[in-house]
Amino acid sequence: MTDATQAMLRQEVDADAVRDFLRAAPTFLHQDPDLLSDLGLRPDASNVVDFGPLALARASAAHQREAIVRREIEATARANFSAQAQTHAAVIDLLDARNHSDLARRVDDMAALRFGLAAGVVVLEGPGRVPAGWHALIDGQIEMIMGDHGVARMGFHAPALGLFGDKLDQIKSMALVRLALWEPSRQGLLAFGSADPEGFTADMGTELVSFLARVVERTAERWPVL
Repeated sequence: MTDATQAMLRQEVDADAVRDFLRAAPTFLHQDPDLLSDLGLRPDASNVVDFGPLALARASAAHQREAIVRREIEATARANFSAQAQTHAAVIDLLDARNHSDLARRVDDMAALRFGLAAGVVVLEGPGRVPAGWHALIDGQIEMIMGDHGVARMGFHAPALGLFGDKLDQIKSMALVRLALWEPSRQGLLAFGSADPEGFTADMGTELVSFLARVVERTAERWPVL
């Protein structure tokens, strides 16, 4: 930086005076191409100052941001549509179950084939018979597993690993939803396990798994536990 430049920067600049000068001498910038270049501006063919590279860079950055947001919205829409389509197909699969054992098998198949999960399990608590293929718990275990999470619990919870039998080593996250079956009511769970630690997280919505739990309830109540 030259001594003259340093001296100029030390002077107090009156912005209003600069603005008034440029308005009074509109050709000043146009006649100084070096100054225009330093400011990132350029004159166009009609003698109007054009915000050349700087303006183009800003416009390009804005366009890139818009493109990223648009792609994210489109990806979310595709994922939602795919999840809805798989859910509809899963409901049909569950409704086609022939008995409790077949229902449990279809839940596990649905988890793997429809949603790419490691396992799906139907759990029943309390005294009395438990259908073949279902996981049995003694009284009080569901409350111990669910804690204060109400209807559904999402994320990793080590005490629930035993629900997944010989697949427990694969489970890194899980979705657990309460079931109420038959009259008098017996407590149960619909449990899904994922091999991905981010497959189910505590901040996820529970609408999808809760809906599937209601379908399992209604389907299971077609038959008594023999």
